[in-house]
Parts: sequence; C-alpha cells; structure tokens
Amino acid sequence: MRAANSKGAAVIERVVLIGAGSAMFTRGLLADVLRKGWQGEIALVDIDADALEVAEKLARKMLDSRGSDLKLRASTDRRALLKDATAVICTIGVGGREAWHKDVLIPRKYGIYQPVGDSVMPGGTSRALRMIPAMVDIAKDVMQLAPDALFFNYGNPMSAVCRGVRKATGANMVGLCHGVFGIAAGIASHLRTTREHLTYTAVGINHLTWFTELLVDGKDAMPRLCEIAARKLGAGINKETLGRYFTEAGDADRDTAMSGTWPFTFELTQLFGAFPAVGDRHITEFFPHMFSAKGGYFGKTLGIDAFSLERCLEDGHAKFAEMKEHAFSPDPLPDDYFDKISGEHEQVTDIIESIRADAGNVFSANLPNRGQIPNLPAEAIVECPAIADATGLHAIDQEPLAPGLAGTLATRFQWAETVVEAALEGSHRKFVQALLIDGAVKSVEIAYRLADDLLDAQKEYLPQF
Repeated sequence: MRAANSKGAAVIERVVLIGAGSAMFTRGLLADVLRKGWQGEIALVDIDADALEVAEKLARKMLDSRGSDLKLRASTDRRALLKDATAVICTIGVGGREAWHKDVLIPRKYGIYQPVGDSVMPGGTSRALRMIPAMVDIAKDVMQLAPDALFFNYGNPMSAVCRGVRKATGANMVGLCHGVFGIAAGIASHLRTTREHLTYTAVGINHLTWFTELLVDGKDAMPRLCEIAARKLGAGINKETLGRYFTEAGDADRDTAMSGTWPFTFELTQLFGAFPAVGDRHITEFFPHMFSAKGGYFGKTLGIDAFSLERCLEDGHAKFAEMKEHAFSPDPLPDDYFDKISGEHEQVTDIIESIRADAGNVFSANLPNRGQIPNLPAEAIVECPAIADATGLHAIDQEPLAPGLAGTLATRFQWAETVVEAALEGSHRKFVQALLIDGAVKSVEIAYRLADDLLDAQKEYLPQF
C-alpha cells in the first residue's frame, strides 16, 4: 500500500489479514483502503477454506468494482503469505461462534449469565485458554518471517491475549479496539458538540476503559456529563423503559454511540465522576457480583432478554450469509458498500498512515504498562492514549488513576496474568484460580466443576491441557 513518509516519499506495504473469514472486518478494511486510494498488496488468511473463499471473492469484487490495482492473495497457510509483510492484522476467534456459545451456555447451568462472554467472566476466561496459544504461534511466525511488520491484534480477551503473546515471545503486538473511539463520538453528541471539539483521556482495561478527562474547546466537560447521567437516572429506568429500549433496538445494542439506555454506566459515572466505556453490555461483566441473582439486570436477564448472546450470534450468521450472497452474486455491489462504516477496522489504516508519515497522531491502544499509568501493575496490558509516529505506537504518560478507579481494575489485571499462565502452562489449577479471581462463581467447588465442564466442552481447541 502507498502512504507518505515524513519526506513525502511513497511507502509500499504488504498487509496480511489473519482471520479474514471475519468478512465484516475484511469488507470494512477494504472499503477504507479503497477510499484512501492505497496501493500494494492485501493478503487474506483463514484456516476455514469456505470462509476464506467468501472473503476472497468479496474482496476481489470490491477491488474490481473500483478498478483498483491492489494485488490480492489468499491462503489457508499463513506462512505462505507472511514473508516480508509490513503490517499484520489478526482478527481470529478460535472455535468460532460455536465455541463462543458454549463459553456462555455452560456457565448458565451454574446461574452465571453473561451478555458477551468474550472479555472476562467464565466465558472470557475459557476463551483466553484457546486464544493465547494460537496467537503465540502466530506471533512466532510473524517474528520469523516478518520481524519488522506492524503487528495488530483485535482478538478478545484483549488484555490477556496481548499479555500472553508478549510474555511468551516478546513480540511487539499492539491491541486495537474501536470502543473508545466510538464512545467518544457518543459523548460528543450528548455534550452537543462534535468529536473534533472534544479532547479526552481514557485509561483502563479493554472494555472497561475510564474516560477520566473530557474537554470541549479546552473547558472541562466532565461535570456536564455527570449531570446528564444524573438526569437519565432521575428520569427513571425500569423494566418498562428497558423493555421498550431493547424492543426498539432489536435487542442488538452495539455500544457504539451511547444512544441507548445504559443505567449501570450512568450509575458508575455519577459515582466515580468518570465515564466507563464501552456500555452496559460489556461493563456489567466486570462487576459480576452486582448481577449475580441469575443475571438480574434492572428487571431483565443479562444475555437473555438484555443483550441476548443468541441474538448476537444469529446476527453474526446473518451478516456472514449476506456477505456470501454479495460475494457470489453476479450482480454489482450495492452503492453504499464502500461507505465508511463503524467497526473494529476503522482506525487501523489511520494508525498505519500516521506511523509512515511520522504524523504523531494520538489513538487508543492496548500496550504494556511501562510507567504510563503509575499505579497500575507493570507490564499489564492497559488501554490508553498512544502516539503513532515513525517509531511505532507509544503510550503517553498519564497521572495516577484515582484509587477508586484503580480499584475497579486491579484484580482484572491479576486475573489476566493468572489466565495467561493457565493458558501457557495448561494448568487446570490456575484456570480455577482465574475463575475465582474473576468473581462470578460463588464457591471453590463450583469453580472446579465449571472449569471441568468448560475444558471438556472445548477440549479440541486445548491441546495444552
């Protein structure tokens, strides 16, 4: 791909997308690349040959429809495409939607209800056991075949995956998520301004990242946001209003623009004087003890009729089916197919351009804590502001977090460290420890039983056990 460096010279890139069967990501990335007029090569990798075929055909159709001379390659063997890559983007999900469903379904037998199950709680813990070894293997190949490549991960649980890769290989992996970026747009809307007039600091662990500073045209806007939270709570949030919200939203809140009713988010905003991202669907999972009565959530049940996991999976199947239809159809792609869309892909091309041009733009990234957050654990993967310049992405030093905010994160980073060790060592005992640290289980006995059930259900993806 062609981007300008600090001297204005063209830079040619070879971007390898591992997990390209996530067709929505592939579509969004290609649309961004085409809109920017990049040139060079895109290489698609997925171990699922059928999913890869869909992604490849869709990508080829997008390129042809825009008359692009981008080169396109595809393979189920990543090593065949990694050599000399300049950027590697990973979006894999080991076991796919079926394994994800088991991560959420099995804990329900123990009264544990998860709206997502990919970041923390038993689902996120189980997912980490599958993801970390697979990502370590990918990192080893990247280091061998493309040691100078920019290396990005979008896979969850973000903090544990990035920590596991760095701990096992030393690879300079950067974790990316569009959550903070998307929530910032929603905050700006609530403050009746635009993102261009909003500056902010957001620090935490992926999917529980605290907006600790908000400025609109240089003036402190956090008090106004706290007032908005108080008004929303004062207006009353009950089963009826939530029911109307989920019906209107199609039970598919995507946590992108603060447009819905997030009572727990607003409660925390009012209490801590900081805004947690990225919406109740994720944030509730970091406080499982508060929703322990069979997933009770303001008169609804998490993962069932509040942020239904089954509906989310159905939505994913439907989107892939639509991608497949477009890929194989002889008809041209819809006119809006190349419009800018929100999604996980949406910042990575900007980051690459900022690095190549030595622009020094600031993004939210998941990086090891090397002093930028003084009162969080060293080397823990924190989501924080980072500057993108010619030397890569580097975290920007921040003030210590308020003790209350640090307290909401402290055990989460130790959970991540414990589950990393469990995944790398194949340790049943440390898996149980991680389940206890997480806080969703109610006894050591339940932790052991749940661990056994999850390990048995996912055994085909867990050779280390």
